[in-house]
Amino acid sequence: MITLRGITWNHSRGFLPMVATAQRFHETHPDVEIFWQKRTLQEFADYAIQKLAEQFDLLVIDHPFVGYAAAHPVLLPLDELLPATFLKDQAANSVGQSHESYSYGGHQWALAIDAATPVASWRPDLLGHPPRTWAELLDLARQGRVAVPAIPVDCLMNVFMVCEGAEATEAGLKKLRELMALCRSECFSWNPIRVYEAMTACDDIAYCPFAYGYSNYARDGYARQRLQFGDVVDGLRTTLGGTGLAISARCRQKQTAAEYA
Repeated sequence: MITLRGITWNHSRGFLPMVATAQRFHETHPDVEIFWQKRTLQEFADYAIQKLAEQFDLLVIDHPFVGYAAAHPVLLPLDELLPATFLKDQAANSVGQSHESYSYGGHQWALAIDAATPVASWRPDLLGHPPRTWAELLDLARQGRVAVPAIPVDCLMNVFMVCEGAEATEAGLKKLRELMALCRSECFSWNPIRVYEAMTACDDIAYCPFAYGYSNYARDGYARQRLQFGDVVDGLRTTLGGTGLAISARCRQKQTAAEYA
């Protein structure tokens, strides 16, 4: 029996697809068992990839890690394991630049399995027309009806959105500071999931101007109240996110792992 161990992140979107694909792979490959574990969203963003690669064969990662992978022997270059025709198809059919975001230094370090970008969200039962301009957003925030995920990594993504180039950084920071001064202090300990949970659990937060989207919350019955998702206010350009499936350089069953990927 061949056994592979994988690590992903602890949300329905991050964990259940991996369990489902591992189960199906076992059905078509009875001699292979793949066991998936999960870590927190914060650990997904922060935990050292080289430590994970020592413990697991398969890793669900975020694309900023590929620069490190290109400079250190922690992940396998998938272009040396997978057919060129398959990778070409992935490049042509992935969402936006998701596939490209895992390519660095002449190699493909992961396969895009999840795409995300910050989107606006609101409670349609509480807010009929979401704001379309930054000024309208501030007006709503002054009413205490806006929440923004603002743990450090999300603050960084927010800065990227409002700053078009280095010369705009100071103006962008002032812009964000004005917005965050109008939001509740809890936002500085909330990631997107915490914001969505707060929005669906109570009725005082009607709108989130930008947070990485989780379509689960748009489904009837998933939470106490349903969220609606849409475009951010005019003038913002959001930042690519999502996840990719990588193979540890320490994996002893490289071909099996590559076939599963």
